[in-house]
Amino acid sequence: MVRNYDLKIFCHSDSAVTYVTWLDELLIFHKIKEFAEWILKVGNGELCEPNDGEADIPIPKDLLIESEQDPVSDIINYVYPDYIARLYEKNYFEDRAILAPTLETVNLINDRMLNTLPGNERVYLSSDTICQADLNPNISPELYSPDFLNRIKISGLPNHNLTLREGALVMLLRNVDQQQGLCNGTRLQVKRLCEHVIEAIVISGSHVGHITYIPRMKLTSSNKKLPFQFQRRQFPLSVCFAIPINKSQGQSLGRVGLYLPKPVFTHGQLYVALSRVKSRQGLKVLICDQQGHPTNHTTNVVYKEVLQGL
Repeated sequence: MVRNYDLKIFCHSDSAVTYVTWLDELLIFHKIKEFAEWILKVGNGELCEPNDGEADIPIPKDLLIESEQDPVSDIINYVYPDYIARLYEKNYFEDRAILAPTLETVNLINDRMLNTLPGNERVYLSSDTICQADLNPNISPELYSPDFLNRIKISGLPNHNLTLREGALVMLLRNVDQQQGLCNGTRLQVKRLCEHVIEAIVISGSHVGHITYIPRMKLTSSNKKLPFQFQRRQFPLSVCFAIPINKSQGQSLGRVGLYLPKPVFTHGQLYVALSRVKSRQGLKVLICDQQGHPTNHTTNVVYKEVLQGL
């Protein structure tokens, strides 16, 4: 039998503090394990069985942003609260990102945030030419005017019209200097916009804080849907406050906002997005139905034959 006197002594002892700390750590471990198991079920297509192909799955309520007015602003405010006031705060942007399944949605968010930055703006135009060696001999080069080439937008290539502001987040689209950590997918923050180079600070990878200078480069398209290859001479950068889900692979982030105005459409895409975050507390998902209203269900795409033998 434990007397009140004994209980008071225990509650004020080092043993009590250790016991409470141990319980807290056990609870944290349990929550991490539970979250990891849920993500694995998403990746393996084990939620709402059978899931061999497309399946509609629920997202837990604590992970949802339920927006009725302006979903883009809500997802921005979650991932980047007070970002204008904290624009040059050290490590603020280092492990934050908004993810979306389509370039259309990514560009919408990036344009919104870029236009709010107070820094100087500069527009860089590319020089586009057809690779003559790869041109179909039965097609005249005159059919592809500079205006036509300038309008081409392809994942993995910068746009002809690259608009940047000081303070903007950008992502490298090519390997520039691997020894300096300047690889495809490295994120940087623009410090200064010059005529022939862009000064930026590295905010991801192994060289965080390193100041670098990015030049223009000749970049060749590898898109198989085009009947030709063309070269674009441009800075190998794209704005990356928001990034496509597929471009986020390999990253580990502290705060992730997943915006789904349209469902994911490829195998494992939802799993890739959800597994970028380090903890449950750092993840929020904003899902909209076809009418633009928030919902708690989304599409998960998993083809079981892809997972066989793994």
